[in-house]
Amino acid sequence: MASSNNETINLDSLSAPQLSQVKKQLDEELEHLTSSFAQLHAAQSKFRECLRCVQDKNKSPTLRGNSSILVPLTNSLYVRGTLSSASHVVVDIGTGFYIEKEIESAADFYENKVGEVGASIKDLEAIVQAKTNNVRVVEEVLRQKMVTGTQ
Repeated sequence: MASSNNETINLDSLSAPQLSQVKKQLDEELEHLTSSFAQLHAAQSKFRECLRCVQDKNKSPTLRGNSSILVPLTNSLYVRGTLSSASHVVVDIGTGFYIEKEIESAADFYENKVGEVGASIKDLEAIVQAKTNNVRVVEEVLRQKMVTGTQ
């Protein structure tokens, strides 16, 4: 079992209350990591949807000229708009900043984002698995201490 400064702790030397505290801390960390994992999956889905929209825009003949479109203001509110450029799109690059990019450049941007988030998800998945294993080990040692009655 490793603590935040990468020290190795012998779990057998800890008392039951100390083990309970370690388990509680690990559970909190695991909950936070699981929440982050879900948020990363949601972000990856949004980037994939943006990539799909950019690719569809490039393929659709109706979206190539000054055509009428619906622009989403919120998840449920759309307003009518006119597409002014067939070769450029506005890309949300994060934290409320938008830039205009050519369609190919926007597709590359979103492909890179999907890849970066996917790599982060993979890394986080390994961390979550390690924390889960740590929780199981602590639970097992705690269970053994409770059965033997030693503290």
